[in-house]
Amino acid sequence: MSYTFMPAIDKAALEKWVPRTRTGRLVLEGKITSLNEIFSKNLPLLEPEIVDYLLPNLKYARIDVKIVQKMTDAGRRSKFQVVVIVGDENSYVSIGIGKARQYTEALSKALRDAKLNIKPIRRGCGSWECRCGEPHSVPFIVTGSSGSVKIMLKPAPKGTGLVAGDVAKVALRLAGIRDVWTQAFGETRTTLNFAKATVNALHNTYKFITPIDWVKT
Repeated sequence: MSYTFMPAIDKAALEKWVPRTRTGRLVLEGKITSLNEIFSKNLPLLEPEIVDYLLPNLKYARIDVKIVQKMTDAGRRSKFQVVVIVGDENSYVSIGIGKARQYTEALSKALRDAKLNIKPIRRGCGSWECRCGEPHSVPFIVTGSSGSVKIMLKPAPKGTGLVAGDVAKVALRLAGIRDVWTQAFGETRTTLNFAKATVNALHNTYKFITPIDWVKT
């Protein structure tokens, strides 16, 4: 199954953007020029326009859409549920879920959710067969889980490609990973859990402190 990557920037909303938070004002004034500064200073990320402003190459892929129903006193209500993965293909990736009666509104909610939960990932060359030093794979073995699904990402040498399922490939490509081996367990046919587990594994690369992160004092 093939997935299409589309630009995730809402240019019309960005042109009319009036920051409502201190972080947004600092970004618009040019005092913050990257998301790394926001995360390093532990500032809150409460406006999706901040991500649009700082990551102009952000893309998204819709990986799942279905109709969900809820029984209420007024009867059965149906809504669209859209799942998207966003990333800049250069160390940032996230997953978002949106529900609404209209598909376009559900997609908009999913993109907003993904942007507000975006996090950096660490790339590297952790394969002993390669050791090129370029950020084309993961720096070490890392795992992620969601529901019954558990996935393990293993460093791979250049030219290996993405040895993973279709859903995992989307998250890996949007994160900027070009070579990796994966091993998955559980009910991987559940698209949402498989995608969440993959994104969780990518975010877990920042749970470890490597020698590169050591600061000389």
